[in-house]
Amino acid sequence: MAGKILIVAGAATSRIMLKVKLSQARYMSRIASCGQEALEMAANERPDLILIDTDLPDISGTNVCARLKQDALTGDIPVVVMTDGDCREQRIEALRAGADTCLSKPYDEVLLFAYLRGLLRAHGRDSETRLHENTFRELGFEEGQSGFSGPYRIGLVAQRPELSILWKRALSHHVPTDFLKVLDLNDTTDFSGFDALVIDADLARPGDGLRLMAELRSRGASRHAVICITTRPDARETMTMALDLGANDIFPFDIAAASNAEETALRLRRQLITKNRLDRQRESVAEGLRLAMVDPLTGLFNRRYALPHLKRIAQHARVTGGSFAVMMLDIDHFKKINDSWGHMVGDLVLVEIAQRLSSVMRRKDLLARIGGEEFLMALPECQLDKAEQIAATLCRKIEEVPVIRPDGGALQVTISIGVTISTGNTPQRELIDMADHALRHSKANGRNQVQIHHHTSAA
Repeated sequence: MAGKILIVAGAATSRIMLKVKLSQARYMSRIASCGQEALEMAANERPDLILIDTDLPDISGTNVCARLKQDALTGDIPVVVMTDGDCREQRIEALRAGADTCLSKPYDEVLLFAYLRGLLRAHGRDSETRLHENTFRELGFEEGQSGFSGPYRIGLVAQRPELSILWKRALSHHVPTDFLKVLDLNDTTDFSGFDALVIDADLARPGDGLRLMAELRSRGASRHAVICITTRPDARETMTMALDLGANDIFPFDIAAASNAEETALRLRRQLITKNRLDRQRESVAEGLRLAMVDPLTGLFNRRYALPHLKRIAQHARVTGGSFAVMMLDIDHFKKINDSWGHMVGDLVLVEIAQRLSSVMRRKDLLARIGGEEFLMALPECQLDKAEQIAATLCRKIEEVPVIRPDGGALQVTISIGVTISTGNTPQRELIDMADHALRHSKANGRNQVQIHHHTSAA
């Protein structure tokens, strides 16, 4: 299946029609008939996307959207709000509530599925790092987001510079004027450094704007920029192609009209908030939180990061019904290494072991140094047989190549590993104790081996 979508609609005919259409497109769907049911299902089932009709029997669709976006557990799920006809007020209200986009009923099926593909693609692309972002929030590093806090650089690219100037004039009632810059394609334009670009679909020739967007997406300096395409309301094929090529949103061609400027600004604001969040996420993983969460010797995560992130992995397993593995790893006879060769060689061994363990990890796995010579590894979406296989590989990878001392001599090093499996229901302290118990058995039975803690009750 292409993705799991929660349909929220008060009218039974709307729910059934959408479910049939989604099923034909190979989407798995779930149905909620009221706002409260939708909030509960979203928190418990974590769909990939939520479609909300504004007309619900208990809570307005806009209110449901706002509550979803304010909840840390559901705030990152894309939300599409279906508004009545061409009701501008409903669209404005939904966008202010945090909707990722709004579509008018009766909806254009082709355009709807183009939006779904784009939103699901973006949601899936960030799933590998989303656990890390939630851990940063748990540690208290989340920053507030509100409006055009900026400063941002927003480039306006129309068929003619005078049209871009009209866009700028209209948008400046809702966006700080110094954020907006008119770009003239007749000049040598450098698109790097812009947070967002609003591009006319048809520049010198029809489709030139889409070709420009495709080129910008291929450049490192503009790959992560928000790119929104303006086009006429009857250009359905152009809209669909733009979204499939990577446009973040579609804006009306006549941005300068008073009826369109506010909605355009709100859509742009929503995209910039999302971009800002993703930018901070990348920066945090790479640099911003490094000293707070990384062991300076080995470069691995430390205990401060590992424990809240392990909690997130467990939460993910509970929601998805999957399982994950937890390993405790310990370097055998490490005290003897320090006593015999000194702490410089001991540090060298720690760094080398950390590098070898890291080489076996998947991107979504967690590896941390949580004590002197002790490491913790967590493997999301992992069954016992796979965990045991990975643990055996780790032991072999450490044993088969000696660590070379500064004097050129070879130092044979081994590790012992304890493994346990959980579905996320075991308290964290107990889960770590189970893996540690298996580790102690590994050492008691001769070291350089893997022992499994078989938990008979619900884990």
